[in-house]
Amino acid sequence: MKLLFLSIILAFSIVTANAQQINSVDKLTASYIGVKDALVGSNAELTKSRSKELLGTLTAFPVKTLQPKQQKTYAAYLEKLKYDSRHISETTVIDHQREHFQSLSKNMFALLSGLNMTSAPLYQQYCPMKKAYWLSESKDIRNPYYGEDMLECGKVTATLKVAAK
Repeated sequence: MKLLFLSIILAFSIVTANAQQINSVDKLTASYIGVKDALVGSNAELTKSRSKELLGTLTAFPVKTLQPKQQKTYAAYLEKLKYDSRHISETTVIDHQREHFQSLSKNMFALLSGLNMTSAPLYQQYCPMKKAYWLSESKDIRNPYYGEDMLECGKVTATLKVAAK
């Protein structure tokens, strides 16, 4: 009976830890999407604010809840993501924000691919005019590099599928 009870507690702990990890990845993804959406609207002040939120989410991420391989992946991209988030959050020059968003998007895609913990599909999209990628929660193209000027310029190039539970 004790063994059964301990097994149930262990299983519950594992499920709870997995849910916490996915929740943290979802929060990170939502913060990134907030930056992207602000750039789509060409709103430099909102982009600055959302980038500060992303920086905070990156810093507060519960890395120790990840598996060792995932921790290594997170560590490999953390400083790069923080660097670009910080630069975006320190300016209201939209072209400079978009320049750093290009690198931010590349590294965010690599991080989320390596963690393999998304609870909803994400779409990597590509702007042929800028020769740059970004992530979106929708297949609809809303180009953050040109905003209203070329809102629908781009295509879906890859999909990050929902993590297996």
